[in-house]
Amino acid sequence: MLDSNARGVYVISVTPFEDDGKLDLAGTDRLVDFYREAGADGITILGIMGEAPKLDSEEALAFTKRVVARAGGMPVIVGVSSPGFAAMRKLARSAMDLGAAGVMIAPPGTLKGDDAIVNYFQQSVEAIGEDIPFVLQDFPQATGLYIPVGVIRRVAETCPSCVMLKHEDWPGLEKISAVRKLEQDGQMRRLSILVGNGGLFLPLELDRGADGAMTGYAFPEMLVAVCRFMREGKRDAAYDLFDAHLPLVRYEQQQGVGLAVRKFVLKERGILKSDAQRKPGARLSPAAIADVRYLLARLNAHPLAQQKLAASSAA
Repeated sequence: MLDSNARGVYVISVTPFEDDGKLDLAGTDRLVDFYREAGADGITILGIMGEAPKLDSEEALAFTKRVVARAGGMPVIVGVSSPGFAAMRKLARSAMDLGAAGVMIAPPGTLKGDDAIVNYFQQSVEAIGEDIPFVLQDFPQATGLYIPVGVIRRVAETCPSCVMLKHEDWPGLEKISAVRKLEQDGQMRRLSILVGNGGLFLPLELDRGADGAMTGYAFPEMLVAVCRFMREGKRDAAYDLFDAHLPLVRYEQQQGVGLAVRKFVLKERGILKSDAQRKPGARLSPAAIADVRYLLARLNAHPLAQQKLAASSAA
């Protein structure tokens, strides 16, 4: 079961589809194997970048079952955000029955005021059950909802099953520091903090007290290595490796086409058979494809990146 001591890299998984839009379960096995071999500590599925709203309930459960079975004990977190609590409860309870380690909940952007946000999470816990550990997803760029530090503290206080903050505020470095300060001062219990946004600020966020990453950058082995270097006190090595990947990380973070870039890179790496998204979904232009292939060629030729990854893998 997921708890507040979780750390490392919980990769946000894409959802593999065939070219015709059908769920690619065989490709799912290959993808999970890739994440495990990259050194991931866990996998998060059915998130915003997992195209969860494009799956019906039966497909969501089939995908969850396949990932959990293939993960072989590696923790799997399932995104269960939903407009209604009935659907949230069904997916959450079913996912846990299948062997998931916990669930992730993002509040809707329609909530008004701090009390409404706290009340929403309290009602979410009432719906899914107090026995299911959950991740509070703080992603204002996607939800349109800003969650103040004081609200995070109140949720942690009133919802004991909240064990993790998925931090994706931007800029958000001061928020991480503020949460950790409350914990250090005994004003808030500890939450695991894993960060998103494609890993765009990962080394800085780790410096501020984050425990790792929960994102889906198409080179998860880099995320794993950066986290490991930071734990080992090899700060310069972590930053050097991150800097080598930064141009591609940045390109993948473009609004609207980020998932298309991520899936395209995973296809170029031989992980995905198809980079298809379910409609509606962005497609890369010929110019964008040329951009990505150029960045990949530079990355593949970068001696520092290859050296650092090799050193990390051998550790």
